[in-house]
Parts: sequence; structure tokens; C-alpha cells
Amino acid sequence: MTRSRALVGALCTVALCAGGAAAAPLSLDTTLRPYLEEYGLPALAAAVVRDGTVIAAGAVGTRRIGTNAPVTLSDRFHLGSDTKAMTALLAAMFVEAGTLRWDTTVAEVFPELSTRMDAGLRTVTLTQLLSHTSGVAPDNQTVTDLIVKSAAQDGNLDELRYWLVREWSPQPLVSTPGTTFAYANMNYMIAGAMLERVSGRTWEELITERIFTPLGLQSAGLGNQASLGRVDAPLGHAIVDGKTKPYLAGPNGDNPPILGPAGTAHMSVLDFARWAGWNAGEGKRGPQLVAPDTLRRLHTPVISMPAKADAAPGTPPSGSYALGWGELSVDWAPQPLLYHGGSNGKNIAHIWVEPARDTAIVVLTNISNPRAEQGLRSVAGELYRRFAGPDAPVLPTIAPASEPPAPAEPTRRPFFPNDTRRGVGR
Repeated sequence: MTRSRALVGALCTVALCAGGAAAAPLSLDTTLRPYLEEYGLPALAAAVVRDGTVIAAGAVGTRRIGTNAPVTLSDRFHLGSDTKAMTALLAAMFVEAGTLRWDTTVAEVFPELSTRMDAGLRTVTLTQLLSHTSGVAPDNQTVTDLIVKSAAQDGNLDELRYWLVREWSPQPLVSTPGTTFAYANMNYMIAGAMLERVSGRTWEELITERIFTPLGLQSAGLGNQASLGRVDAPLGHAIVDGKTKPYLAGPNGDNPPILGPAGTAHMSVLDFARWAGWNAGEGKRGPQLVAPDTLRRLHTPVISMPAKADAAPGTPPSGSYALGWGELSVDWAPQPLLYHGGSNGKNIAHIWVEPARDTAIVVLTNISNPRAEQGLRSVAGELYRRFAGPDAPVLPTIAPASEPPAPAEPTRRPFFPNDTRRGVGR
């Protein structure tokens, strides 16, 4: 059966389910399954959300190549750099609270390091870090070496990130802040360290308490998506010596934890779709974590990105960059879409958001290579044409799930810019 004919049958099925108040999302399994063999994917998951409701979703393939361990809609997939949009949202919360400003500089937050740090870095603002316009060099061997050394430092992750900022801060910038785009995970590690300094909390606590919990993302977590010693989620895979190798949970199964603000989140395809749909609404639906204007600011491009034909899987190939989000034109959509990709080298996750139509698509797989990247883009194009584009059929209304209860307002800790102690108020 072709994918087109399978979809028509599925549309009829969902129409029959529409007589009640709610219906399960349309299954995409038949649509997705051919992509597994075509692009060499162990597993593949995708979902479409419209007007805040997941209207279609599917998960196919295996958690571990060579085994019969079917993935499900509840399985956790790694998001990689799609985590950056969440870090940017956290920053926006602190700006709205008056704890930070968009133009707060690195030197203001870490005054005790100002004499040590590069003169250009002192003036770099929060906005420039979040938009990759800080002048910080793209990830290089210096950053890699420091990340490796950070694992031998004592303390919690906020203390390790402070150590990283301190040790890295003398490095010269490669361009004048605010003038040039250069994608660097270091930008987000510095921004995360700034959030930790002004809050007295680790970034891991902040994203859990202020994003995962209020949005009801119950499957969301950080680090390896599978549990240590178990295959309870799709394992990441990579091509090693010409063969597909699965990576169990462990120190080599994910990015080092210190990279958290730049890319360690994981969640199910359904929760990822809910996150995408919340962004697509731009404040139409609760919970209102920030004002609608602030959310739109996060989505508004700051700088154009030079085209990069050899962009690594999960990194932006062209378009424009906002704050934790890119904007990309594709031949299958009539207007540029908000987009980001993420990969820890063993998984890839794509998120496509169209606020003008209150629509979003997410696609994930548990392997990372250029072929898999191409496969995810192909899936997104097919799903957009069939479910989200101007000619897409109108599906029966599916009542959205009730919103999760609003959590208690977290205690906001004051910003002490001249306090050099770590963990103030812990």
C-alpha cells in the first residue's frame, strides 16, 4: 500500500472517531514505516499539532538495532540542541521578572572574572549569547578540552559551569559582538551559567520546575534517554566502521551533562509536539510562562545565517536565527518556518513551527548522520503537505487534553551582581 493511499484510509478512520468529545490522534505508523529502510533509521517518530491539539502521531522501528524492541508513542527521544529554545525561554522569564535584562552583560553577572576575561567578552549581552552573535568562536578543541577537564572538578553542575566560564573567559572573540553569526554551544553554556548565578539554582532545576512541570511534559528529562542498564527508550546509534552501533546509557551515550543548556533534554514525541504546539500558539493558550510579546520576541530573527552546505546533522544550514530558534525557508511551505534541529551525535530531532497557522511538526530518530538528517526533512515535508499546508484536508476536531494545573510560583531569588560566592541562597 502506498503512503498516500494509507493516509486516505487513516483519514476515514479518524473521521469515524469524531462522534465523541475526543479521539486519539491519527496514527502515522503506516506513513512512517517506509522511511526506516529508505534512510537506514532504527526508529522514527513524528507528530503534527494544530491549534494546540496533536492531530496525528506515530512511532515505528526498534529501540536497539538488530533486536525486536518496538518503539512506542511514550518512548523518550533525545532532543539535542532543540533544548536551546527552552534555555532561551528560561532567560525570558528572568528578564520579565526584572532579574536580568536582554542587554545584561557577562561582566555584570560575573564581575569577579572581569579582569580575567577577554575585553570583548565583558560586553557580550544575553541577547547576543542566545542568538549566537556574541563573537564566541564555534566549538573548538579548547572548549572540548575544558569540558573533559570539568568532569574532574568537584561540585554540582552549576559550579562546574562556573569553572568552565572562568577557565574559558580569557579566550579572544573571533568577531565583534552583535555583528556575525557563529553557532557555538559555548554561548548557551555561558547563558546557562548566568541563569544559575542570578537564581542560585542549577539549570537542571530551573528547566524542570519552570518548563517541564507547568507544561505537563511528564516524559521530559535530561541526559541519556534510556536508563542505565536498561533499553527502556530508543538507544542512540552511530555508524562506526561502516556498521550501525547502538549506545547504551552511560558516559558515551549522551553529551556531557555540563552542556545541559545547549542540548541534553529528552522527551516523548507527544510531549515534544505539545511543546511545539505551545510555541505555535504564541500565547493563545496557557500556561502563560511569559507574555505573548516576549514569546514572539524569542521567535523573531535577529541575524541572517550564511548558508552552510556541510552543516552537521542537527545544526542550522541557512536562514536566520532568533533566540534559540532558527527561521528556514523550504520548498514545501509557502512561507519561512520556525525551525531547529538537534543532535548529540547519536540522535536527531527536528521541530517545525508555523505560528501564522498555529501548526507544528516534530520528527525524531535515534541515529545521527547526513542520511538520517535528509530522512527527517523528507518526513517533515510529507507531513506538512498532507496535514498543515494550505491544501491540507480539514480534520475533525479533537478536543485537547485539559491543561495541567499551574504549579506553585517558584521563589525568585535576588540578583547580587557583586556577590562572588557560588550557590548563594542554596
